[in-house]
Amino acid sequence: MKFNTKVIHGGQQHEPATGAVNVPVFLTSTFAQKSPGQLISGYEYSRGANPTRQALEDSLASIENGARGLAFGSGLAAIDCVLKLLNPGDEVIAVDDLYGGSYRMFTRLFEKYQLKFTFIGFDNVEQLENVITDKTKLIWLETPTNPLMKLVDIKMVADTMKGKDILVAVDNTFATPYIQKPLDLGADIVMHSATKYLGGHSDVIAGALIAKDAELGEKLHFIQFASGGILGPHDSYLVLRGIKTLALRMQRHSDNGFEVAKYLETHSLVDKIYYPGLSSHPQYDLATRQMTEFGGMVSFTFKSGNKEDAVKFLENIKVFTLAESLGGVESLANLPALMTHASIPQEKRAILGITDDLVRLSVGIEDAEDLIADLEKAFNSIS
Repeated sequence: MKFNTKVIHGGQQHEPATGAVNVPVFLTSTFAQKSPGQLISGYEYSRGANPTRQALEDSLASIENGARGLAFGSGLAAIDCVLKLLNPGDEVIAVDDLYGGSYRMFTRLFEKYQLKFTFIGFDNVEQLENVITDKTKLIWLETPTNPLMKLVDIKMVADTMKGKDILVAVDNTFATPYIQKPLDLGADIVMHSATKYLGGHSDVIAGALIAKDAELGEKLHFIQFASGGILGPHDSYLVLRGIKTLALRMQRHSDNGFEVAKYLETHSLVDKIYYPGLSSHPQYDLATRQMTEFGGMVSFTFKSGNKEDAVKFLENIKVFTLAESLGGVESLANLPALMTHASIPQEKRAILGITDDLVRLSVGIEDAEDLIADLEKAFNSIS
């Protein structure tokens, strides 16, 4: 199947008892057995498996070209599951421009269990090879990164790890499988905050993992089952419904994101703009090789460099909503230094370039003309 067909039919079947086209929401914690240990339908207890969640997990595996999909109560619950593959003393190499919640989990939770985290830019092979040790067991990537829209060459990293006992995991939340398929490029695990584009409507909190091979998928499922961070059946249904329109939405997000980025690139108050679809992006060539579109996430700074300008701008948007999160049909805007990335120490934010005037936009599926007009009015409030 091609992608537009996969998001609707991939891994799916009509409900066998009734023929229902949409999978029902199975609101049950447990399942009757014929005799002790003899299951009627293959389901025993909903923490281990639930038909609604199973339908979502099969869809996830299909759209990412993986062997096993798993659905979690949040994106962070999914990351937590991956880290539990490791043992005390193991080392993780992670991209430096990292979602604040991931950074918080790595440094404030798992470091105390004797995992070591090294954060680098992944600009070239040498940079990566210089920090690999015999204790390195996991490479954690975001691409594009949050919020500076840096790219990591997934194939380069995966090729460097060949023959080594090191897993490569990719947070594919910003790109989605419509735009980028990390498993096809050599990664072992894909993670999504399914709250974002997969759900697509800002009405659910969810996470996802997709494993490249069945053996790794079974290890992750055991951790999920033993730790209990599962996604409930109703939320599973919402994410599955969102996936069915993923291709349509992502194309619109990408088209609008490009129009907004072009507008910002020429605005007199804008200093730096971060969007991989612009030829001015330093990794534009990599973007054209690795991504089929460029998504709806755009970040920018002000020429004044003043936080006050960014705050006033965000206080005056009307069509965009000032809020955390991203990936919904509606356009959102936020100030990472005070919102999504406040958990990253200020000195580290400064090194990375997450300045106090950096604004991150999640460009939705409204009419681009209305979005640009809204941004223009907000700029006019500070000019």
